[in-house]
Amino acid sequence: MIESIRQFLLHPKETGGIESSDELAELITDIPNLASAKSVVELGPGTGVFTERVIAKAPKRCRFFCIETNGHFSRVIAEKYPYVRVYRDSAINIRKYLAMNGLRECDVIISGLPWASFEEDFQEQLLQEIRKSLKKGGEFLTFSYVQSMLLPAAKNFRALLHENFSEVRKTYTVWKNLPPAFVYHCRK
Repeated sequence: MIESIRQFLLHPKETGGIESSDELAELITDIPNLASAKSVVELGPGTGVFTERVIAKAPKRCRFFCIETNGHFSRVIAEKYPYVRVYRDSAINIRKYLAMNGLRECDVIISGLPWASFEEDFQEQLLQEIRKSLKKGGEFLTFSYVQSMLLPAAKNFRALLHENFSEVRKTYTVWKNLPPAFVYHCRK
């Protein structure tokens, strides 16, 4: 957790927060499709709190990889989970890595990205890439901190979710998370 705080202080626009709680990790991976997914991509895995749950819940034959811009976190994931591919790059290049893994689209995308710290143009571009990367009926899950909901970037992000996905649901708030957070569960 101390290293997560350090990375947040060094790279606040890339890191976005401290370390997600086990309860938030459980919530973001608590979807029926994960158990039958043939392909899952995690964007911004950080220290791997969500990664651990994906590994536990996805089928063994599932194609799973992560994309992380932060060099420190990329190394952490590679060391903790040597059997999981982790690419050090921007999530905007998701389709490049799908192709490298023999895929055109995937079933599930789980994101730990700091959406409220992104410029509105980048949010829009990235969400379009995510939508294009999902199969029809595919699921996109990401979280947001409660206190960021009033920020213009967070309001823009919420509007973009509704523009890009046929279904957008908001879960209950995980108050034990620091800061408190909830999950957006979106379907293409």
